[in-house]
Amino acid sequence: MKILITGGAGYIGSTVAHSFIDKKHKVTIIDNLINGSISNIPKKCNFIKCDIGDVKRLRKLGFSKYDIVIHFAALIDNQESLAKRDLYLDNNYTKSKKFFNFCMERGMKNFIFSSTAAVYGKSNVAVNESSKTKPLSPYGQSKLKFEKFLKKSKKNINYVILRYFNVAGVEAKMRCGFKIQNNKSLFSNLCKSYLGATKFNIYGKNFNTNDGTAVRDFIYISDLSEIHYKFSLAIVKKKLRLVVNCGYGQGYSVMDIIKKLKDISKKNFYYVFKKRRKNDIEYSVANTDQLNKLQNIQFNNDKLKIIIKTSLLWYKKFSKNIEKN
Repeated sequence: MKILITGGAGYIGSTVAHSFIDKKHKVTIIDNLINGSISNIPKKCNFIKCDIGDVKRLRKLGFSKYDIVIHFAALIDNQESLAKRDLYLDNNYTKSKKFFNFCMERGMKNFIFSSTAAVYGKSNVAVNESSKTKPLSPYGQSKLKFEKFLKKSKKNINYVILRYFNVAGVEAKMRCGFKIQNNKSLFSNLCKSYLGATKFNIYGKNFNTNDGTAVRDFIYISDLSEIHYKFSLAIVKKKLRLVVNCGYGQGYSVMDIIKKLKDISKKNFYYVFKKRRKNDIEYSVANTDQLNKLQNIQFNNDKLKIIIKTSLLWYKKFSKNIEKN
């Protein structure tokens, strides 16, 4: 198949791109490299440095027809979006809409969209695809707005909206991974603290959870990549128009993760409690019945060990000169 991937220089997009190339598919990546890294991009793909909103330039490039478009390109910092609402709505909704319409002009009819669990907002139970959506941040709002746009598209357009919960870890071959510098994700900061670069900040200890820290459903990056591959095969064969949660249905608190790291490493490290951040959700766990039913995907729920080990290996590989505070 011929696959067009936006945001393919990013953490998730590049992992999916490598997976498709490993399976002998032809991949083209579009990325403006504002957040992505050129080193993540597979050597065997066709790379176009371009913003997805620059439709005029895309038209000049004379795009051919692709079997599937997988759309990752987005701004993704939940906290940052609180201060940059208009930027997030413009990038994640307006530009995405322009790009979608451009693809439809070119006769592309199969679209896989990278969405987020942030569309759900607060919940104290595992959420399914029919659960109420009430995003608390412009990031979540921008993703939900584009979801609604997709759902209103023409009936001959096929789409799968994948709502990611917390994606973590690094693919086994270590060809691509998360950004080291200026990365605010939990596992990046955990690695940094573990290697002695800084103390680990835990934001909030008064959540309504078993140990007072926030609970998340973490999914291993390579499992998420496999989900993309299976739905890509399915969307070509069938007319799919659906939303699917991507998680394991298993929640871990921040303290659970710290304990797991200590068990793996037999080493202590320092952490400090900080004030809860605005709009931080205390509990975010997926109901995965639909994922398991549609694709018969049964993952080993306890991938936390693999996530932690691969994250540490990646961080060690690219952060040799981190100075201790």
